[in-house]
Amino acid sequence: MSSGDGQQSQALTKPAFSEVQASAIVDSVFGLKVSKIQPLPSYDDQNFHVCISRTKDTTDGPNECVLKINNTESSKTPDLIEVQSHIMMFLRAAGFPTASVYRTKGDHITSLTSIDSGSEIKSYLVRLLTYLPGRPIAEIPISSQLLYEIGRLAAKLDKTLENFHHPQLSSLHRENFIWNLKNVPLLEKYLYALGQNRKREIVEQVIQLFKDEVMTKLSHFRECINHGDLNDHNILIESSKSACGDAVYQVSGILDFDDMSYGYYVFEVAITIMYMMIESKTPIQVGGHVLAGFESVIPLTPVERGALFLLVCSRFCQSLVLAAYSCHLYPENEEYLMITAKTGWRHLQQMFDMGQKAVEEIWFETAKSYEPGISM
Repeated sequence: MSSGDGQQSQALTKPAFSEVQASAIVDSVFGLKVSKIQPLPSYDDQNFHVCISRTKDTTDGPNECVLKINNTESSKTPDLIEVQSHIMMFLRAAGFPTASVYRTKGDHITSLTSIDSGSEIKSYLVRLLTYLPGRPIAEIPISSQLLYEIGRLAAKLDKTLENFHHPQLSSLHRENFIWNLKNVPLLEKYLYALGQNRKREIVEQVIQLFKDEVMTKLSHFRECINHGDLNDHNILIESSKSACGDAVYQVSGILDFDDMSYGYYVFEVAITIMYMMIESKTPIQVGGHVLAGFESVIPLTPVERGALFLLVCSRFCQSLVLAAYSCHLYPENEEYLMITAKTGWRHLQQMFDMGQKAVEEIWFETAKSYEPGISM
């Protein structure tokens, strides 16, 4: 769930291609005939699930794929999108369930498509990705073991990216990117979208605490490349039957690399905890299981652990404030934009009311129970 770097504004135009136009792009840019196409939910880009017609010339091509059309602002950063695409392919080669990127007829991984909107011609970057199987974890009751595995996945992803190299890697230094967790103070310019109420008061307190207690410690956090958006709709799972006949879930897909940027290990685990809380009936318990999985690969330092509570609160604030703001711009997309808000405000309020010490005690004791020799 991302926007372009810098301030979101009306200048950011979400694509509005029809199914006919999208099919024509798949044909003209990638040389593939569409047999079926339907829109997929998205934040401020546009995605289509595409089925490809089989011909004697395309027997080895994709059966199903996703046409991704970036918004106008993101489309102005082709170097960044190329790096994100290469990261997906790098992670797939390393064994992660990420999408492959299909090349255009001109052997590129992106193509700039222009369309006359009536008053002006707008340009959008398009890519064709493999369609990944599975259901979003938002649709299933999530177990403590799966939470642990997702925490472990987040850490392994960041750890693996330590070995990623690309000539345009510096494009991931997105200093004013509104979704980077270090940029929580930038939320102040969007607070008006909340009105004057208790919700706004909580967000203002979190922003001030962030300035006082996180900004001063950033130099003590370990840097890395963050996926930045491991939410409950960007992780797909598939189920199989265990020997006992129970459903066993495995991650079958990691989606949406548009929020990737340089950050810190503790950012990734905080973001993952926050999103795993969204659908949980016991949200406060979630953090310990995710943290245990993450720390089985990358143990946090005492300073990083001490910032975790406030970072989770801060990510809630980012998601909730920007969703409210985006609803002003795109009221027709409100149902998707407000997914987090359905439970997010309640979870943030609960964390805030309990306080850092009480929440940390639950998280850290739960994480400790996973240590060897300690019964769960």
